[in-house]
Amino acid sequence: MRFSVLASLLLTATVFGQTGPQIPSRYYRTFSHTNAIFQRIQPGAVVATRTLDSGGQNEKNEHVGEPGNPLTGPFYIEGAQPGDALVVRLRKVRLNRNWGYTSYRLGLFSMTPESVEGTYPNHYKADLIRKGRDNMVPWDIDLAKGTVRLREPVSSKMKLEFPARPMLGCIGVAAPGDFAPTSGPSGNYGGNLDYNEIGEGSTVILPVFHPGGLLFLGDAHALMADGEPLGTGIETSMDVEFSVEVQKKAAVTGPRVETAEFLISIGAQPEFASSLDRALQMATSDMVAWLVQEYKVEPWAAHQLIGTVGKYDVVTVAGSMALKIPRKYLPTQ
Repeated sequence: MRFSVLASLLLTATVFGQTGPQIPSRYYRTFSHTNAIFQRIQPGAVVATRTLDSGGQNEKNEHVGEPGNPLTGPFYIEGAQPGDALVVRLRKVRLNRNWGYTSYRLGLFSMTPESVEGTYPNHYKADLIRKGRDNMVPWDIDLAKGTVRLREPVSSKMKLEFPARPMLGCIGVAAPGDFAPTSGPSGNYGGNLDYNEIGEGSTVILPVFHPGGLLFLGDAHALMADGEPLGTGIETSMDVEFSVEVQKKAAVTGPRVETAEFLISIGAQPEFASSLDRALQMATSDMVAWLVQEYKVEPWAAHQLIGTVGKYDVVTVAGSMALKIPRKYLPTQ
């Protein structure tokens, strides 16, 4: 989709002066450069928008997208070119409705084959959450208290109520070349990272493979364990506010995250594409490169830093790993 100069200027003005969230009329399920541009934005502009839940429902419980992680976007960032990086600052990631859902049982990838099928049948109530499905359970979200509570079934032994930790499961750019991955896997373009560190206040750094970068967001969770062992988080819709800066000619080959506490490299790969050993190696190699290139740390010092204070997260079971370095140990850039 190509815009006239006038249309581009008008749309950019709308982003800068918007009075409400910008909501697309169409949601994609691929990180493809062929998807029609939703918005063109200037670097530094603050954009407010919303995401659907993984089943395509919005904050009003309306089905406006197809199931399978429908994505908000793509956002075309003016001036971004292949070889650059997008620095996406998540200013707000906020709950906007009072319920969500999870799978009823841990995934087959989270337990040994001989134990998972003997645990309990993966059937709860037909059509409770989504027509044709009987393996999902509802959670209540208290927007005022910022908590989540399993509505049913009810345990006689414990109270399944926890503080919410809103996050985005999907964030990524259009994949390289003509590759058009669905919003299910992850890769060097980001994608369905499902990493619970990607929430309000975090910064996500992504390589650019196509003009404008073409940024997509979606698949929000109110809460999710490390590794996404259920195969879901508490799936829900979200209000999102972000800004994007362009890092020119960046030596970035895959997704990175910065939080107030950590510098994080992600070894992102589709689940079951390779072992977690490979994902760990990817994350560690990227962190060494990051420390050497941007923080001017000697390679041997980067190795020692990682080997003494590094922290590894399982991002997705049988998929991706992350390496976290506490910022308090980093040299001043």
